[in-house]
This record gives sequence, C-alpha cells and structure tokens, in this order.
Amino acid sequence: MKKYIVYIVILIVGVTLGWLLFGGSSEGGSHNHANETAEGNKMWTCSMHPQIMQPEPGDCPICGMDLIPAEAGAEGLAANQFKLTKNALALANVQTTVIGNAMSVDNTITLSGKIAENEKSNAVQVSYFAGRIERLNVNFTGEKINKGQLLATIYSPELVKAQQELLTAASLKESQPELYKAVRNKLKLWKLSENQINQIEKTGVVKENFPVYATVTGTVSEKLVEQGDYVSQGQALLKLANLSTVWANFDAYENQISNFKVGQNISITTNAYPNEVFNAKVSFIDPVMNPETRTITMRAVLNNNKGKFKPAMFVTGKVQATEKHSEQQLSIPATSVLWTGKRSVVYVKPEADKPVFEMREVILGGRVGENYQVEKGLNSGEEIVTNGVFTIDASAQLQGKKSMMNHTKEIMESFSTPKAFKEQLQKAYEDYIKLKDALVKTDANKAKESAAELNKSIELIDMKLLTNEAAHKQWMQLVPLLKEGSADMAKTTDIDAQRKSFKTVSEHFIKAVQSFGINEVTYKQYCPMADSDKGAYWLSKEKQVLNPYFGDMMLKCGEVKETINNN
Repeated sequence: MKKYIVYIVILIVGVTLGWLLFGGSSEGGSHNHANETAEGNKMWTCSMHPQIMQPEPGDCPICGMDLIPAEAGAEGLAANQFKLTKNALALANVQTTVIGNAMSVDNTITLSGKIAENEKSNAVQVSYFAGRIERLNVNFTGEKINKGQLLATIYSPELVKAQQELLTAASLKESQPELYKAVRNKLKLWKLSENQINQIEKTGVVKENFPVYATVTGTVSEKLVEQGDYVSQGQALLKLANLSTVWANFDAYENQISNFKVGQNISITTNAYPNEVFNAKVSFIDPVMNPETRTITMRAVLNNNKGKFKPAMFVTGKVQATEKHSEQQLSIPATSVLWTGKRSVVYVKPEADKPVFEMREVILGGRVGENYQVEKGLNSGEEIVTNGVFTIDASAQLQGKKSMMNHTKEIMESFSTPKAFKEQLQKAYEDYIKLKDALVKTDANKAKESAAELNKSIELIDMKLLTNEAAHKQWMQLVPLLKEGSADMAKTTDIDAQRKSFKTVSEHFIKAVQSFGINEVTYKQYCPMADSDKGAYWLSKEKQVLNPYFGDMMLKCGEVKETINNN
C-alpha cells in the first residue's frame, strides 16, 4: 500500500515539475504561432511600384528592388484618404508644395519666372582665317574666358601663303612700298598683331600654326567645334555669355498687364537663396502677347557679379499692383496636374505632419510658363503633391481609393464626335503610333520624321467640325500643346529630348482619344520608371507592352492601365 502511495506522490511531483518547466513554453508557443500567422498574413510591396503585392518578401518583378512590408492599416482616415510609408515616399521622391495666391491681400502680385542670359552681353568668338584646329584650349561648357586668352591654335595654308608673300614683299618694299603695305594690311585683317607681323618679317621664318585669342570676356555657353575640325574664315568657334548681369523673365497674365510699367520696383527671391531678397526694376515689357497662353513677358536686369544667378534657375517676383483687385488668383505647378479626359485632378496632403493624401478635382485656367491658374477646387495655403504624382495615384488605386485610374468613367467626359473629325484624328493617331514605334526602336531619325508627320496631321484637323461648344473648347486647349510637343521632337535627333517631349504629347493625345474617340480599340499603357521615376503613359495598338521611354534597355517595363473603346 505504501508503495502505491509513493508512486502517486512521485507522479504528482513529476506533473507539477513538468508544468512549472514547460507550461509557460506551451503558452509562448501559441503566442509565437499567432505571431507567425500574423506575419504570414503580411503583404509585401515595391516602394517604386506599389501595384505589386505579394504574400512574402522577395524582389520586385519589374525593377528587381527588395520588397518592403505594405502599410498595415489606415485607421482614422476619411473614405477617400490613404496613407503611404515614409520609406515609399522617400524612394519615389514625392515632393509637396504649399500653394498661395498670385494676388495677396496687400495688393502685391506674385509672378513666376526664370533666369536667362543677358542677350545684350552675349558674343560669338569666330576664327578670322580658315584652317584645321590643331589644339583647342577650351575644355568644357561653363568655362570662364578672359579677353586676350589663348583659345586655339590653327594650321592655316592661307596664312602660310600670306607669310611667304610678306617675306617677298619685304625684300621689295623699297621699290614697291604699296605692295608691301597691302600684304601687311591683309595679315592685319586676319587679326595678326603688329608684333606678330614684325616678328615674321624679322626672323624670315614662316609659322605653320597660329594662335586664336579671345576678343571678349565671358563664359562659354556652347562649344561649336572640336579639336581636329576644319573651320572656314568667319566660322563661329564658341558662344560666350557675359553673366555679370542676367535677365529675370516673368510671365504675366492678360488681366494683370495694367499693373505693370517700365521702371517699376520688383522684389525677386529664389529657392537657392530663400533668405535673400534681390531688388530690381522692370526694364522691359513685351509689346506682343503670346496668343496661346495669353501672357506677356516682363523682364528685370539683375547684377550677377557674385555669380549667384544661373540661367534656367526658377525665381519668384513680387510687384506692387497699381490697381486694386478684389479677386485673387491662385496658381499651381504644371507637374502637379493629372489629366483625365476633360477634367484635371491633383493630390492634396490634408495634414502637414502626416503622409496622408486624397485626390481633388480642380478647374484650371490658362497656363503661364510652368504653372496653371486655378479657377476652382483649391484654396490658398493647401499643400499639394508636385513631384511623384503618378506614384501617389498608383498607391491610391492599390488601396482601393478614388484615383485617376479606377474612377475614369466617373471623371472623364467624352463627346459625340462627327465622323469626319474622328477620321482626321484617326490619321493623327496612326502617325502617333509610328512615332511611338520609332522610340521603341531607339531610332531618333525616324522619330524626328514621324514627329513632323504627326505635327502636320494635327495641323490638318478641322476644329470647325466640332459644333459642340464644350468639345470645341476642349480641342482648342489640346491642339497647341500637341503641336508644340511634336514640333519640339521634330527639331532634334537627341533621343532623350524626344522621349521627354513624347511624354507631353502622349498625355494630351490620350486625352484627345478619350474625349473624341478613334475608329479602333487602343490600349493606354504606363511605365512607372519613365521620366526619372515620375512615370509616363502612352498609347498602343496591342496589349503587349513595348516601352518607348527605354527601348531595349527596359523594353517590357510597364502595364496596360486602360482599354479605350469609344469608336
């Protein structure tokens, strides 16, 4: 009996010890299992391509980057708001801007502009004699050149012959002084100095290579020749810009013209020097208005002895209005706008300290330089996305929020188009496809030719066929942008420049096809990595993606975003 009692006690003690030693681990195991399950439910995405969603980590099938955990939740957000991770925002280079009125409450007009070279101070350095450039001493664009500096050494058969004539004439100068004088003057016309001519005559040695000295001081804005090139007499070697003064060119709206006059004070600020204000005076107001943008150019001259201002730098100017205006005008950067048929949208960041965004439809007025007037939809002080807009839109679509892509039917307006107009647009579409195919093949010469054909086709489209007032106005807005973009492409064989302009052409041609229709189905395709990861669209006759922005480098990067079938 005692034996059984001992066995029972041992059993109880063993169970107790087992529970003490391993009981907690069982609970922990359940907890770990729950964590593993939760971890297993986590989705992974690409910071550059948020449309990619996978249940486990790995590489992005588009760009090969490591996938990151997708945002776990969006508590406390409105129905049309969505949130992005800070890492995704940084990698996509998303930038925002707080917008403000062009006319402030103190009756000051704010204008956007750019720094340009002072054309009055520009010069061209030429060669005064023909020959071959044996040595070019100018190495790069932007190099500072001083008057009298040695620019190049040229071998000139004409100068060799002229020196031989000088030596012959020198031996006859007593008997034929007029001939001697004429030969010396001939060398002076080729910019040889008295000392150089005297040295040749004194030594009796014919020099084969002659130096070319700078006749002005300036900065090299363009090299027009290379070492080894043959140049003719009077041919330009370099373009020089004297940047001691520069122009600040501003675009002003038609309804603001009465507020400006030559000699008026203007305060100028830059992003490069945000704490400095540069005071100048209006020196020129263009007497001719741009008929497409309905703007004029207003100019101020800035002292640039310290080299702070660089050509193409963005500047902001403030001018005190001469007339009181109760209406205030808001403007936004063109990079912030997404076009969807007739309407346009932007992405607003409601709270400055949170990476939360929402789409907002806006009504735009005219375009001035890099900005659009806003007639309705935004208020002064709101923060909008100005860079990485396509990435933001793709993220909205991914999270099931209102976006340009998944609300196309809701926000896109189309028109009942006359058959003749649609046929003319169809011809332009065929030329557009030829242009796209040339870029796919990275054929810059063919792209230049196709762009010229597209420009001609757009020119031949008869807008008088559009009797609907809204449709007519829509085409009037599109045609100058299509013509400008295609004309830019037809002027160059620089494939990168062509692809940059092709993005603009495509954006507006897609809008035209969506609004007016063509006689076949077309596919709207998108590459998120085009234009330095800002993203870009194009149209294709086939579903297969052949990327015009990269060609063979990334031929199949992209996807079909929409099938357009409004024939």
